[in-house]
Amino acid sequence: MTDAVVLYAEVGGVATVTLNRPQALNSFTRQMHKELWAAFDKAEANPAVRAMIITGAGRGFCAGADLSEFDFEAGPDLIERANPAPVIDQAFNPTARRLQALRMPTIAAVNGVAAGAGASLAMSCDLAVAAHNASFIQAFSKIGLVPDAGGTWFLIKKLGLARAMGAAMLGDKLSASDAKAWGMIWDVAPEGEDCVAAAMKLAQRLAVMPTRALVATRKLLREAASRDLDAQLDAERDTQSALGRTHDYIEGVTAFLQKRPANFKGE
Repeated sequence: MTDAVVLYAEVGGVATVTLNRPQALNSFTRQMHKELWAAFDKAEANPAVRAMIITGAGRGFCAGADLSEFDFEAGPDLIERANPAPVIDQAFNPTARRLQALRMPTIAAVNGVAAGAGASLAMSCDLAVAAHNASFIQAFSKIGLVPDAGGTWFLIKKLGLARAMGAAMLGDKLSASDAKAWGMIWDVAPEGEDCVAAAMKLAQRLAVMPTRALVATRKLLREAASRDLDAQLDAERDTQSALGRTHDYIEGVTAFLQKRPANFKGE
């Protein structure tokens, strides 16, 4: 479908989801959110899919919200019509929540600029690999708003308060190399190497690992800051108990004892 604003492909155990509005730097429309949710549904419906890559078509990853969808026409009720809350509540927040709840690990292949909610999207993924010339911009302060789509939560988690404050308030462009140094992303693809190819290498590694354990690890790590140590110890115990009943746990230990590679099934 040439008019699809989100493209979907499966190779082996990896689903690749591509934002497909290159003429608008893949800025988000309501339709893009709906097609992204459909891509998530498709990946989750196929048990063979055990890792996901999210990237952008063209020279940008995602430039955030498409402001042309907001109603700024002069006239009565401008304040109500231009209110960003409905699209946040009905589109951006559901996307962030869906992404956090996927049953497989996710990797952002940041092929170009990731601005505003596009930067939040990249940070929402479990890992992010950027092209050497990619950049990250917290553009909200330039239009009188605050980081959304989880931006304030992820910035603190990944950058710490001082850098999060500077990035969010000043709105300066952050290079891929600085984003890696600051902890915003996992890695930067070498110059001349396609970041999607680099992300695929990671995704293929993850796709043959114990998927449920990876997702449980994600959950524990993200929830750790909201618990004290005693509560986290209990959560680890309960998670281990649940994973101890899985195929991949039995297979992993058996393979270790037999000194052979494990054949994980994500079950």
